[in-house]
Amino acid sequence: MAWSAPMTAVASSVFTAAQFNTFIRDNLNETAPGKATTAGSHFAVSGINEISERLSQTASVLTSETTTATGFTDLTTVGPSVTVDTGPCALVVVHGSMENSGAGSARMGYDVSGATTIAAADNRGVGVFGVAGAGAIHSGVAWHTDLTPGSNTFTAKYRVSAGTGTFLSRRIVVVPM
Repeated sequence: MAWSAPMTAVASSVFTAAQFNTFIRDNLNETAPGKATTAGSHFAVSGINEISERLSQTASVLTSETTTATGFTDLTTVGPSVTVDTGPCALVVVHGSMENSGAGSARMGYDVSGATTIAAADNRGVGVFGVAGAGAIHSGVAWHTDLTPGSNTFTAKYRVSAGTGTFLSRRIVVVPM
């Protein structure tokens, strides 16, 4: 249900129960306090005169794992991964410690599945380049405005340009709008 513009009061007119329910009760139920059901959530505009409760999610995989894949893939322990209800936008943060056994790169990105399908890509992730054993901790942030509203799953994916990539302390945070 959406918020509706209140009626204009007219002197000496009767304010009915139906008018009270429509313009006072129903509109109050459309406010953030009226819709709030989860501690820590926030609200986003989801339509004209309409808000939706959103809850950010985070997940982590702390084990050290490797890949030699040159295309984005899962590691032995898939993810981390979170599923959130989004509108058309979300802020995504990936974070991890990574290194490469040679002179190649080690990259962490993510894909989106569910209401939206987006493949993992280098421009939505983080990476380390260069000398073998020169591991680093990186975080990357991406702002999506291309999501289909609904339940979307964000799953971290990994790749190298050459050599063996080692990844640990992997995290993903999604703030849906």
